[in-house]
Amino acid sequence: MPEQLELALAEVRALLLDPGLTRAVAAGRRRGQAPTLVRAELRPVALKAGPRLQIATFDGSRPYTRNVAPGPESDAAVDALLAEPFGNWHVETATATVQVRVTKKGDAQVHRAAADRASVAPAEHDRAKDYLLDPGDPLFASIGGSAAKRRQVDAFLRALAATLPSDLTGPLRVVDLGCGNAYLTFAAYRYLTGRGLEVELVGVDVREDQRQRNTELAEELGCADRVRFVAGTILDAVVQPAPDLVLALHACDTATDEALARAVRWDARWVLAAPCCHHDLARQLRGRPAPEPYDLLTREGILRERFADVLTDSLRAGLLRLHGYRVEVVEFVDSQHTPRNLLLRARRTGAEPTPQQRAEYRGLVSQWQVVPRLQTLLD
Repeated sequence: MPEQLELALAEVRALLLDPGLTRAVAAGRRRGQAPTLVRAELRPVALKAGPRLQIATFDGSRPYTRNVAPGPESDAAVDALLAEPFGNWHVETATATVQVRVTKKGDAQVHRAAADRASVAPAEHDRAKDYLLDPGDPLFASIGGSAAKRRQVDAFLRALAATLPSDLTGPLRVVDLGCGNAYLTFAAYRYLTGRGLEVELVGVDVREDQRQRNTELAEELGCADRVRFVAGTILDAVVQPAPDLVLALHACDTATDEALARAVRWDARWVLAAPCCHHDLARQLRGRPAPEPYDLLTREGILRERFADVLTDSLRAGLLRLHGYRVEVVEFVDSQHTPRNLLLRARRTGAEPTPQQRAEYRGLVSQWQVVPRLQTLLD
């Protein structure tokens, strides 16, 4: 073991056994090595028998929690965890936060910071309970753990939790179309596996450099056997077998339409799409007069652009309903974090569209003389 890593782990050991420990998380794996555990979390607890160190582990199939007494028992338990080739350690005490990340070469990158007093509170007020994904998860050490990013991740996961049945069991195949730097992709995987689900996830992005970066990150986080990435367009990327859940988060303009079209063709059971810019219908509206008496809606450029946003997503929701989906349009994160905070949340029911739904959609596109990209793709 490199001396730098040995010294870093010795520091972690001292903090884990320190009475001031608040919480610690270990996850990921070192290059070329595989720990027996996917994740381990440690925190002090007060029991009738006295103070104990609670150790919660997950081996990929089931969680396990035990409480060990201070002294030889906790020493042995901590030493066993430090012997595992975890790629990341995140340790919080009453006075400091220490993050250790093992590099590809086996060296240790250590980041130390004074404790955030707002997050170090008595157990009954532990703010980590407010998040669906622990803010101390090593994922945030890799993607950047700003408070704003944690809030956005949590808002997305809450929308995901509201979409999937609470009693969902069995394997779950997920695809993230236009995944970009994939931090929401990894967050979804962390959350879903934390619910005890067996997850296979594919991230699709047109850029090969993103595929390479995300694949390396999956290896560091210890999930490369379950999370893989492919380079290709949303329409053409090879994804087999067909997914149960489709994510398309902030895919630009008609890329959202392409993602929705693939989801429909796959008969995906659930779809979460957060549209980004809406240029296609805005361009069509500029090229023709508005129907009476709506000229005021499109006369000013900024109003026309905003109306195009609403019209585009209304027609997307309508088309999904015509293809057997129940659709909700919700705000998934506060607008102060991102102005693109609308989410299309769809669940496949297979129900035939009603005559009223057909008439509403036909009437809207006819009145405004537009052809949505999603309609063209599905036709």
